[in-house]
Amino acid sequence: MIIQSLLDTDLYKFTMMQVVLHRFPGAQVEYRFDCRSAGIDLRPYADAVRDEVEQLCSLRFAPDELSYLRDLRYLSADFVDFLRLFKLQRDYVDIRDDGEQLEIVIRGPWLHTILFEVPLLSIVNEVYFRASQPAPDYEEGRRRLREKVRLIGSHGDAAGFRFSDFGTRRRFSRDWHAEVVRSLHTSLPGHFAATSNVHVARSQHLMPVGTMAHEFLQACQALGPRLADSQKFAFETWAREYRGDLGIALSDVCGVDAFLRDFDLYFCKLFDGARHDSGDPFEWAEKVISHYRKMRIDPRTKTLVFSDGLTVPLALSIYDAFKDQARPAFGIGTNLTNDLGYEPLNIVIKMTECNGQPVAKLSDSPGKTLCRDEIFLAYLRQTFHGKSKDAA
Repeated sequence: MIIQSLLDTDLYKFTMMQVVLHRFPGAQVEYRFDCRSAGIDLRPYADAVRDEVEQLCSLRFAPDELSYLRDLRYLSADFVDFLRLFKLQRDYVDIRDDGEQLEIVIRGPWLHTILFEVPLLSIVNEVYFRASQPAPDYEEGRRRLREKVRLIGSHGDAAGFRFSDFGTRRRFSRDWHAEVVRSLHTSLPGHFAATSNVHVARSQHLMPVGTMAHEFLQACQALGPRLADSQKFAFETWAREYRGDLGIALSDVCGVDAFLRDFDLYFCKLFDGARHDSGDPFEWAEKVISHYRKMRIDPRTKTLVFSDGLTVPLALSIYDAFKDQARPAFGIGTNLTNDLGYEPLNIVIKMTECNGQPVAKLSDSPGKTLCRDEIFLAYLRQTFHGKSKDAA
């Protein structure tokens, strides 16, 4: 059984889920799986994925797990009480061979489907690598991990360099993920800060980290008063829920320029910083720092979180460029948890509908848009970019 605890997911799933319970309990959504890796056919693994999902849907939160969640100051008592009754429902997930690729569609109440994404992606990854690499070269993985540790430890001016594990969704396996985090925690206590995985954080006495994901702002495209105000509606809703906690705003659902237009003085002061997840990280940081300065806010008081396809050398380069201008922090994913010498899968599950309406992300990186409605995409581009060319 690959997933053995419902805590084996990213923290932002719980923080978003609490907002859904309190603000949007009746919202209905659709998510779709997409494999972006060229030449990879995942259809032979459909039965194994189905079996794992059946077992996933048998899990409940254990009393000690609920006690752990209750001790996280930003999670409310009524939300943890709801989780005590919670169970994932198999009927909400359709896994099948569409004739060309493995198709996974999740449909149902947002409140009852939000926890499927991360464990499902972990399942697909581990099923695939169990079959394609039956005798993994863990020594090569350990050698690569030691090289990362050496790079950080020997970097000239990395005293303030802090990074976290963001690698749950695309990890090689559950056990390898745990070994990587344990090794980093031991080897780099002054640099390795936390993990996004709640189960790993609990078992290894680390801090779980995370705020919001793209689906939250995407859903607000359908749930807010009007599309043009959807980002502002999302940030305002988040602030009302958490009252100053969990204050990192995701910046790339409609592109950084559209984000900065909406991220006015009120939000600049209200949020602790912003997260980069697509596009050139150096250009993004320059724009965000410049924006803070225009708002007469010292960017050195703000946290800039970088989390888009990072490697250790890239993270160190970004840190060197901006350590004196802001508070850079880093979430490194696949390069930590799936770097054993094999080509990682590039797979995602993205929200595509909310309350029967299409939703989408206009990424700052090519190829990251996932939407089945070209008319809505054109409308979204026109609304946030004033042009018809795809921002992705």
